[in-house]
Amino acid sequence: MDDRRPSKTQRKKAVHELRDLGVELVELSEERLAAIELPERLRDAVMDARRITAHGARRRQMQYIGKIMRKVDADPIRAALDAWRTKSDSHTAEHKRIEAWRDRLLADADAVGAFAAEYPAANVSKLRTLIDGAQRERIANQPPRAFRQLYQSLRELIEGKA
Repeated sequence: MDDRRPSKTQRKKAVHELRDLGVELVELSEERLAAIELPERLRDAVMDARRITAHGARRRQMQYIGKIMRKVDADPIRAALDAWRTKSDSHTAEHKRIEAWRDRLLADADAVGAFAAEYPAANVSKLRTLIDGAQRERIANQPPRAFRQLYQSLRELIEGKA
């Protein structure tokens, strides 16, 4: 037996990975799909899969996309999808960090000093006003206007726009 050939399991795994990559292509937005250089046959198959609603037909179309993917260089497609995922992940982490600061500022009066020490450009009096307003809104069960303004201010400071 030739040891250089991949095993059947390895070949099946590679085929499934390509099919999954095809599924990601089908789920992309129009703008992102247009940004990726795809062979016309693959682009047509992806567009057809978007229009198919019947479960069995869609599954067959996804298998067909996987078959086309075997003949296409998938590395540029994979790279584009990974770049978008990385950007999305960093955006999510940034959002969570801002929310954590907002929650900390609303829960602990001493947190304003810690925030000002980490972000010297912060206008402490403006932050205190927004924090007080957000706390009053929460108690009075009012729409969260100051709560949102606090988030926007924190985002500008943390992202370095202020």
